[in-house]
Amino acid sequence: MFDHTSQVDDRETWPAVWKGWRQKCPNCGSGPLMKGYLNVRRSCPVCKQELFHHRADDGPAYLTILIVGHIMAPLLHIVFVQFRPEPLILFTIFAIGCVALSLYLLPRLKGAMIGFQWARYMHGFAKPG
Repeated sequence: MFDHTSQVDDRETWPAVWKGWRQKCPNCGSGPLMKGYLNVRRSCPVCKQELFHHRADDGPAYLTILIVGHIMAPLLHIVFVQFRPEPLILFTIFAIGCVALSLYLLPRLKGAMIGFQWARYMHGFAKPG
């Protein structure tokens, strides 16, 4: 049976995902992953790891919607049932909350997805040699 853990060039998934979440290069963990809000650098300025192969596409947006919906919908229900605020106040608070949470999560989830792809050798992040 093939033991993939004995290979020298195996990449650990969770550290790479965590580095991506922090918007750092999944290889070295110190170079910036993004230039701007959502634009991924072509390569890491520190370790020269190529990053342009990533295929995050719409995945981070779908995950953001999923997470924000699962957090805000129960909160909306709880606040409405417990406190019965005025509709305009309720809308304003939850609209701002949804936008703020979405803007916070989107680049981090994109970085995490790129870190995952890098760790699993997906979409051009090929094994060396």
